[in-house]
Amino acid sequence: MLDGSVPEPGGWNRMVIEVDDLASLVETLKGEGTIFRNDILSGVGGLQILVEDPSGNPIELNQPSEDRP
Repeated sequence: MLDGSVPEPGGWNRMVIEVDDLASLVETLKGEGTIFRNDILSGVGGLQILVEDPSGNPIELNQPSEDRP
């Protein structure tokens, strides 16, 4: 990483893709048979959901909150 730190087991375990409309994207991906690990979660930073790539690796889809700096 830029700060010199390195990933550790159980640490950084996924990549994140920022999206504009998470709900619409989730519906589209469900129609394509995408595997989801959870439902959409809402938190301070916005909305997120985890999907699996064809190899089973997690990918986070994230819609940032509108009031983030």
